[in-house]
Amino acid sequence: MMMVAPLGGCSAGAAPTIGLFGAWFPVWLLCAVIGVLAACVARGVMVGSGLADAIPGQLAVCAACGLIVACLIWLVGFGH
Repeated sequence: MMMVAPLGGCSAGAAPTIGLFGAWFPVWLLCAVIGVLAACVARGVMVGSGLADAIPGQLAVCAACGLIVACLIWLVGFGH
C-alpha cells in the first residue's frame, strides 16, 4: 500500500500523442522540433538583416526564440 501512494497524483489519461506516418509520437517532441526550426529561422533572419553583428549572444537569443515558439505551440495547440 505504501509503495502505491505516490502514484495517486498521476492522471488516468494517456500522454498527448499524434499519429504521424503510422506511428504515435509524443506532442512534446513535435513542439521541440518546431522550436528548433524556429531558432534556425530566427538565426537566418538575423544574419540576413544584419542584426547578427549588432546583437550579442546569438546562441541565447536564437534558443530563446525557439523556446518561445515551442511553448506557444504547446499552449495554443495542446494546452488546457
